[in-house]
Amino acid sequence: MRTMRVLGTAVVLFFGVVITDAGAEESVDKGRELFNSTVLGKNGKSCAACHPGGKKLEWAATFDDEKLAGIINRCIKQALKGNPLPADSDELKSLVLYIKTFAGPGN
Repeated sequence: MRTMRVLGTAVVLFFGVVITDAGAEESVDKGRELFNSTVLGKNGKSCAACHPGGKKLEWAATFDDEKLAGIINRCIKQALKGNPLPADSDELKSLVLYIKTFAGPGN
């Protein structure tokens, strides 16, 4: 009986850690890194090449995450000549989070 209780606790702890870690994968910092990197495209440009300091992205927070993700993927495909990111990827979610930081006064 004690063995089952210990095993049950171990399973709960294991899955709790996995769920916590999975949610921590997307972040503003990861989005900033991708935004400034040339890895998203095939033409040697980054998002920052067209939007230095977030210029012309002040409107980003007005869109829901799904619409903004679509816009980001269109830019990756057309402007950067890259492959669109999967909708459920941590990379795309991180870019959405980062780009939304450009909204507001002064941008």
